[in-house]
Amino acid sequence: MTATAESLRQTSGGVTARLMGVEEEYLIVDPATRAVAPGAAAVVGRAAAGLGDRVCTEITQFQVEAKTAPCASRAELESELRRMREVVAAAARAEGLAVVASGTPVIGDVVPPPITEHPRYGVGIDNYRALHDEQAICAGHVHIHVPDREQAVLVCNHVRPWLPVLLALMANSPFWAGRDTGYAGWRVLAWGKWPVAGPPPYFGSLEHFERTVAALTDSGALVDPGTLFWDVRPSARLPTVEVRVADVPASTRESVFLALVVRALVTTSLHRVLDGDPGPEVPAELLRVAYWRAARDGLGGSGVDPFTGAARPVAELVARLLEHVGPALAAAGDREAAEQGWRLLRGNGGGAERQRAAHARRGALADVVDDLVARFSSHD
Repeated sequence: MTATAESLRQTSGGVTARLMGVEEEYLIVDPATRAVAPGAAAVVGRAAAGLGDRVCTEITQFQVEAKTAPCASRAELESELRRMREVVAAAARAEGLAVVASGTPVIGDVVPPPITEHPRYGVGIDNYRALHDEQAICAGHVHIHVPDREQAVLVCNHVRPWLPVLLALMANSPFWAGRDTGYAGWRVLAWGKWPVAGPPPYFGSLEHFERTVAALTDSGALVDPGTLFWDVRPSARLPTVEVRVADVPASTRESVFLALVVRALVTTSLHRVLDGDPGPEVPAELLRVAYWRAARDGLGGSGVDPFTGAARPVAELVARLLEHVGPALAAAGDREAAEQGWRLLRGNGGGAERQRAAHARRGALADVVDDLVARFSSHD
């Protein structure tokens, strides 16, 4: 089966690659106190002059969401992300504020958060109630164009076992409102309280997926298709597979690295689907343990091999992932960039490790926020 013209574009190097896009959620902070600040509406109002409808408010007044256009190449995506972050940062400065990319607020009074006024959020609060109390959390979502929904469902089966590895790779939320949680990725644990979140079930077909979603809707667990919060899913509004397990990366460089790995993983998975492989049926209880360990230890610790249940260094699991997707990275011209991204992460530490290192210098959480502000639009 051949790919559609809409799914594939020629990269600048002449290699055919599947389109990708990134959505990122950011936190607005007061540069004096370093606490999160409810200034999202004002920042979005200014940023929209440069980004249009690719920037918007989120459920809390602490958060801004921005998204790239669909991109074929690494260079195109990097340019989009840099401009996107620069526009949002400039809009925040114009309001006397700053912006950071962290999975959770480092400092601030965040429970309960101020909720953005919107009819959809009102319906959600009526349904989910105090679950919104810890919703000042930020993720990085990667969309890869897979317009055939039957294929998209089966691709999710193949991506599903690798979700804990992606979680550990990008863990960037060790602090929660003034406290070190002891975890590298606290965001995913707060998010996991929701009725339809975390790794999805294994689906044998599109019909199985749609039947399950209908049952979840009838049960009241979903307000609308957008509240299907699984960490990999066929997007409810776009012809994509959306991978949404990662904390928002602190820097553009890391966000690009994540997107390249996710694109290669989805591409590898689609090839297997087209060869008739519906994906491995990894037990949900094993994935749950792998998620917990990835959230606790992050990049620098040990994880759980989702295929065997054995404890393994996260660095070993990431190396296996990169080997698994290596041919897809090479075909898209991304292998060298991905290998460099991995070397830099291993050498400099993951997001959680860097946040803790910033704190350790003087024991000041303000230093963590300042470091995140600097990294937000850095070109390093």
